[in-house]
Amino acid sequence: MSEPRKIVVIGAGLGGASAAAAVRERGHTGDVLLMGADPRRPYELPALSKGVLLGNADEPDWVHEEKYYGEHDIRFTPGVTATRIELGARLVLDDAGGEHRYDRLVLATGSRPRSLPVPGGDLSGLHTLRSLDDSLKLRSAFTEADRVVIVGAGWIGSEAAAAARAHDAEVTVVDPVRVPLANVVGETVGGVFRDLHAEQGVRWRLGEQVAEITGGPGGVSGVRLATGEELTADVVLVAVGAAPRVELAHAAGLDLSDDGGVAVDAGLRTTAQDVYAVGDIASHFHPRYGRRVRVEHWANAKDQGTHVARNLLGENEPFLASPYFFTDQYDLGCEYRGLADPAADELVVRGDLAAREFTAFWLRDGKVAAAMNVNMWDDGDALSALVDGEAKVTAEQLKTAELASLA
Repeated sequence: MSEPRKIVVIGAGLGGASAAAAVRERGHTGDVLLMGADPRRPYELPALSKGVLLGNADEPDWVHEEKYYGEHDIRFTPGVTATRIELGARLVLDDAGGEHRYDRLVLATGSRPRSLPVPGGDLSGLHTLRSLDDSLKLRSAFTEADRVVIVGAGWIGSEAAAAARAHDAEVTVVDPVRVPLANVVGETVGGVFRDLHAEQGVRWRLGEQVAEITGGPGGVSGVRLATGEELTADVVLVAVGAAPRVELAHAAGLDLSDDGGVAVDAGLRTTAQDVYAVGDIASHFHPRYGRRVRVEHWANAKDQGTHVARNLLGENEPFLASPYFFTDQYDLGCEYRGLADPAADELVVRGDLAAREFTAFWLRDGKVAAAMNVNMWDDGDALSALVDGEAKVTAEQLKTAELASLA
């Protein structure tokens, strides 16, 4: 495979910016175009629901310094959206009238917040959280609000609840699930987060459905539950997950996966020649799991973006990294590595759940499938090795042995 003359990257988030930077760092001398719909330079998303929303920062973590792109001869076009891909002609068209030919193409179009399909779901003043503007608007609203209702008890909803409480708002979180985050970490560990928020004054309305967002021309006034009860609110945040932005890929004829993402092989290649996908939209065939995995977390976008540069420039290396994410809520911080099925895997807890100082492991067929350290910071490397190596261990070993020795 000859070295490409021109690489086009659609999407200037963390995944796209990491791919553009990595091809330069690997010595590519051809043209690199990075197209971004956001008018700002690429930034990372985690701070939007953490430091920025809390008021500890006014800016996100930028992927690179502003001068980086010019200094590395990356043509960055902020505020420009790709509108069509013509695979046969190897051509990308944008909403500014531009036409861009490519030898290799990377799709890194990310996700959008899912809407709530109920009456009032499109009312003015209803908040979602995905961009820096979203975060700044929501922070301003939190500081002025007496009552906040958050629909969704996932990671974004939980972190936003912690931020709203930090701004002294009354907070109610509504979700049909019995225990927050149970689909990711199971009911036992999810219960730790539930109790943490309850101690901080958050009111849970778990196992309940939202029937309507109430309000009128002046904006949102609350949430009506399926029972008929109305929760009044100055601010309503909908945090019910994210949908991959695959419309461009689908219109071009690329294969999509059952999980809604763009189907890519182990090396992040789509079904079209010389077209790759990374980050939230990539439904990646992961060799370790023997199936497709689509991950919507910071590390996945960064690592896939960096990795795809190798294959853009002629290598054929599978992407093997384990999923990773982190969260900070009140005085709880944690990191999660791997991919658990909490409904089927064996949960092993090392440490003290009640004190919120523990490491949780999920065992599958006697092997470590995932690990989550909560307010425990000394064993990160060992946990990565246990998960990446699918270490075969017993529950008793995980509870009592030195973790580095098991890895």
